Amino acid sequence: MHTGGAHNTIRPGVAGPQRQSRPQPQSRLVLWLFSWMILWYMRRQFHAVRMAHAARFRSYGRPLIVCLNHPSWWDPLTCITLYRNLMPQHFHYAPMDANALRQYGFFRKIGLFPVEMGTARGAAQFLRGGRAVLADQSNVLWVTPQGEFTDARQRPPRFRPGLGSLVSHMESCTILPLAIEYTHWDERLPEALLLCGEPVHVERGADRTSAQWTTLLEKGLQAAQDDLAAMASSRNPNGFQTLAAGGVGVGGFYQLWQRLRSRLRREPYKPDHGSIRGA
Repeated sequence: MHTGGAHNTIRPGVAGPQRQSRPQPQSRLVLWLFSWMILWYMRRQFHAVRMAHAARFRSYGRPLIVCLNHPSWWDPLTCITLYRNLMPQHFHYAPMDANALRQYGFFRKIGLFPVEMGTARGAAQFLRGGRAVLADQSNVLWVTPQGEFTDARQRPPRFRPGLGSLVSHMESCTILPLAIEYTHWDERLPEALLLCGEPVHVERGADRTSAQWTTLLEKGLQAAQDDLAAMASSRNPNGFQTLAAGGVGVGGFYQLWQRLRSRLRREPYKPDHGSIRGA
């Protein structure tokens, strides 16, 4: 989902159902407005959105796939916050359940394309749509290969075969494993935590079977999830880059009283609980 620049070069070249299953060019205006709304919303709902190993989240001069776990409804909004900060110059696409997308056609304008879940037709749609996206190196394809909401603690992550099949058809590409967790630390609002794992560079997809690629990519995502779990349990923001900072403190009347008391005592007001713990 792109936040600037002209439309990219995805152009459905056939009529009928195949055309409907292909990604549509994105609307720059719609994406810009939508991403600003999401950023405002995330700041109200989270203490912070934080990213570890952010330097890995970049273009590698070849088609790029982001492979992430899917623990929550928040994941698409968290990912919009991520790429809006770190890779806004690219166009970003992702598959979505065809039935849901029919109800929310607006999402086609921001890079989602329909896939019939759990069917042979859906597998063909994903392969066709994914290859159309990756034909242009200014595009990024986002995939949740587990195919459903899955607890972030599940090990090993189990992928459906679509991503491995797609990679086996690629001449070259890079896959970035992206781990996501949501947790509470010291504040009233939760933390949205992300970690970009070691990139997997594909030189010739046909050198492995789709099942072999699936196993390799499952291991890559699991390693990223294990690293993020260790960082999350430390409850320490060091090592993360803050992509969006939200509210701190308890809010309401009690926070108003704290402000007044600090002013009467001529003390600096520190609403975050982390400052109390570190005192």
